[in-house]
Amino acid sequence: MAAITGVLGVVTVGGNTVAELTGFSIDESANMISDSQLTDATETSIAGRTSWSGSIECMWSDGDTAQAAMTIGASVALIFLPEGPTGGSAKYNGTALIESRGLAIADESMITQSFSVKGTGALTIGTV
Repeated sequence: MAAITGVLGVVTVGGNTVAELTGFSIDESANMISDSQLTDATETSIAGRTSWSGSIECMWSDGDTAQAAMTIGASVALIFLPEGPTGGSAKYNGTALIESRGLAIADESMITQSFSVKGTGALTIGTV
């Protein structure tokens, strides 16, 4: 498999592309439920509920519809495209709540904005 860089990544919020995107992450997990018995020599587990969360980083743009939609507590439809919108490329989508939003301002730097999201339902993985 060829190495793929992140230079084409895109995130949409409610159908609007996040302007000035600088990065994003998606984390999936499953609760592990121990089903070990007292006589087991090693611990055994079964998978419980699954969940997903993520982050979106961008340069702040006060005119960006997608950034404006990501207010604390808002429920948003997200699409993550790691390889961009090219046909056949990976696509991750789901509904999430905006858990947090941060704004960073420093001398001689671009103003940046970051968002933490928590999925509310399944994360669908497919292709464009």
